[in-house]
Amino acid sequence: MTTPQDDLARIARAVIDANRYMTVATADSAGQPWPSPVWYAHAGYRDFFWVSSPGARHSRNLAGRPQAAIVVFDSHAAPGTAQAVYLTATAAEVTPDEVPEAIAVYSARSHALGAKRWTPAEVCGPAPQRLYRASVSGFSVIDGSDERKPAAL
Repeated sequence: MTTPQDDLARIARAVIDANRYMTVATADSAGQPWPSPVWYAHAGYRDFFWVSSPGARHSRNLAGRPQAAIVVFDSHAAPGTAQAVYLTATAAEVTPDEVPEAIAVYSARSHALGAKRWTPAEVCGPAPQRLYRASVSGFSVIDGSDERKPAAL
């Protein structure tokens, strides 16, 4: 059975909007994979932001190898009912000149969900954390079946 693209896009947006964590999969220079759950915000379902230490393994991996795979899903879904969004992306630390706009996106979601507002000073200079962006190049969706279906957002 084929799911229309509009339905897949609606499912993808609903899954992304309903969840707070995504798993970012990176790999080191030898190809050793490393998945990391991170709290996220997004801009237009194309750019996903998170805050992390530049010393974290996934951050170090991205510094040398920017390709990433991401999955967003509800881990509480009953078996056979899960919906998930898989993303292919290129990810990196947000550049200093892009921080004000990007941290505004991250901060807005953080505040909307009852957490703190973030400022550029918390992810720049001597601060222990940095802001990262994954720019998405591909989407696929699992919509209750066990089959990934390419989606266009």
